[in-house]
Amino acid sequence: MLKDHANVMSLFLQVGEVVGRKKLQKIIYIAKKLDMPFSERYTFHMFGPYSEELSLRMEELCNLGFMTETREDKGNYFQYRYQLSESGRRFLELYQFEQPDVRELAARLNEQSSRFLELVSTLLYFEELPREEVEEKVFTLKRKQNYREEEIEQGYRFIESLKETVSRTAG
Repeated sequence: MLKDHANVMSLFLQVGEVVGRKKLQKIIYIAKKLDMPFSERYTFHMFGPYSEELSLRMEELCNLGFMTETREDKGNYFQYRYQLSESGRRFLELYQFEQPDVRELAARLNEQSSRFLELVSTLLYFEELPREEVEEKVFTLKRKQNYREEEIEQGYRFIESLKETVSRTAG
């Protein structure tokens, strides 16, 4: 269990800050789909793949003082900002485990919009299906997002480039 918490904290050690709960969910999901050692279980939800486990883990890490969560009022919604705290950094220094190098992958994911990561994670969630069926699911399940075919193609290209990044940094 502690290793799962440490893996999430390690991501923040390498990427710095993540702005948005949805973005955090998608970053961890996509990294997991690319064989990074995250154990959280995901189900398909309104905004794509979602892990209740990750939400609870983040709450625990914040309650323990290992992560900081800053809530910003954006008028009609709240946005959450997550960072590793100094206590979290000290814990990772003391806790001996092999931290996967996710710097480049996490940085590339973190610079994308939540909307685009929602599309990419949805493509990955249904990756076992034929491409035409995946696109049909995107247009049906994500109707409100109004994704265009060009965006779906961009999502697939992005996934391929992420796979190349992972194989380059793993080798």
